[in-house]
Amino acid sequence: MFVAIVGTRYAGKSTIRDYLVSRGFTSISLDLTADEPMHFSSAALLLEYVTERWRLKFVTTDLKTKDLLESFSTRPFFLLLHPFTPLRNLHNLVGLSIINAFDTIQELHEHVFSLEITNLERLRPRWDTYFMTLADLASHRSNCMKRRVGAVLVRDNRILATGYNGTPRGVTNCNEGGCIRCNRGAAGENSFSCLCLHAEENALLEAGRDRIGSNAILYCNTCPCLTCTIKIIQCGVKRVVYNLSYKVDEASAELFKEADVELVKYAPPPEA
Repeated sequence: MFVAIVGTRYAGKSTIRDYLVSRGFTSISLDLTADEPMHFSSAALLLEYVTERWRLKFVTTDLKTKDLLESFSTRPFFLLLHPFTPLRNLHNLVGLSIINAFDTIQELHEHVFSLEITNLERLRPRWDTYFMTLADLASHRSNCMKRRVGAVLVRDNRILATGYNGTPRGVTNCNEGGCIRCNRGAAGENSFSCLCLHAEENALLEAGRDRIGSNAILYCNTCPCLTCTIKIIQCGVKRVVYNLSYKVDEASAELFKEADVELVKYAPPPEA
């Protein structure tokens, strides 16, 4: 792992670097006059060195330009850490931001420790994180006026189908008035039937039971409702991973348990 720390003056770059060194990282410098154990005359030589030794842990505060950071960010062992709000022109490169509002160095050290910077998932997401991120992305296609939900149906770590909630194909979108119940809010709860298909339903319908097969996993950014739970069980899905809770979690959980379907609440890496 190679961690580069960037930020404005007095943001805590050197303090965090020194802390990481105390946790087994080796500090690397591009400044030949700096009091560091390792110096390189160019960023290219530094990059070559850490690439050959990517399983070791290195840290630097000397990558100070966007071009340099972009050249390093293509490597899968590189993590850019920013102690404060990311600089505007670097926000898409920053892997972890730390809001340094602590009164003491000890408090900052404890916070950095809690972030598990050496957790390899910060460099390459595990499967649950990967598919949950895709489910969250799918939710942004939703046209439902009540909430955005996305789902991804997977077998053997291969995507079978994706889905998001909204009105059926050929029917006016929910956000354009296609579902009266969703558009009238509480006033429509008991007066109209909801026309929106849920994200889980769309993913299951898209795949079909034959393609779902055995040992399929459904990722959804919201815990399935009871109606979707029944359909998930019937289609043969064996594991459901969700992120956000919903009002019927307990009823869904009981039914999944009875049907021997594993229900897992997604746990992301610690946030800054």
